[in-house]
Amino acid sequence: MPAPTSSRTLWKGAISFGLVHIPVTLHSATAENRMKFNLLNKSSMTRVGNQQVDKATGEAMPREEIVKGFEVEKDQFVVLTPDEIKAALPRSTQTIAIEAFVERDRIPAVFFQKPYYVSPGGKGGQKPFALLRETLERTGKVGIARVVISTKQHLAALIPQGRGLVLNLLRWADEVRDGAGLAWPGEEVAASAAELKMAEQLVDAMAGDWQPDLFHDEFREKLMELVERKQREGGLQAVTPLPGEDVPASAEVIDLTELLRRSLKGGTAAPAPAPAARKKAAAREEAANDEAVPLRKAAARKTATVARTSAKPASRRKSV
Repeated sequence: MPAPTSSRTLWKGAISFGLVHIPVTLHSATAENRMKFNLLNKSSMTRVGNQQVDKATGEAMPREEIVKGFEVEKDQFVVLTPDEIKAALPRSTQTIAIEAFVERDRIPAVFFQKPYYVSPGGKGGQKPFALLRETLERTGKVGIARVVISTKQHLAALIPQGRGLVLNLLRWADEVRDGAGLAWPGEEVAASAAELKMAEQLVDAMAGDWQPDLFHDEFREKLMELVERKQREGGLQAVTPLPGEDVPASAEVIDLTELLRRSLKGGTAAPAPAPAARKKAAAREEAANDEAVPLRKAAARKTATVARTSAKPASRRKSV
């Protein structure tokens, strides 16, 4: 089933083209459901953090001793200061500035990156919003725009979908690799009429409506089944709090392992969590529902670190 709808406003501004100005808000259109693992010490069950380490000495570097450098040649860097980087940031205009309208099917699939739902910003924006959506639908066009989100400028396509609009962030031209060097079949490799007919018959036999609920992430489902089975078998292990993070004696401490065991045995209902615990749980739930919020970059970096243990990133120049 689809991820729950998020009404959280991630960005507020307006669509602008010509003299038209339509107030709108952006909302996350996707949800991250991949398994997110934490790094733990096997023997002590304490969390393992990510340190920025000097590769020459192996020593952890204090934040104030780290600078940002751009590699212009092999082992040759230009260092940029925080003020220099800040001065180069794009000026936020809170505007989805449409610069052109193009045929929807003229944008190659490799350019599409991340979608956002676009919603009218108040009652005053309802009619112009509907007018733009209907015009795009009738003409088969999409609006190509520039927009600044969280200090970063993006190229984007404004696309009609149902009764609304979707703003799909696009990759810049220099971010899309040229496929000319790949061993794609040329014009001299042609299928016969009989082969084409049989292939078309096979496609027709397998044709159907788009039903995304029929497709599942089997790897994630198997891992979740394994986690739930180990949980039922008493495989939960408590993480040891770091010094200074111990729960104060006056706080209400809930033994989660015992509560789970009692629940599995059909015991009495678990006591309601303390106000502080409820607040923490609500914050975690909100963060999980809106993974696209730019302020949560720290959590994303942790996930990326885990992913790098199983997949070697492609070699590329370091950017700021």
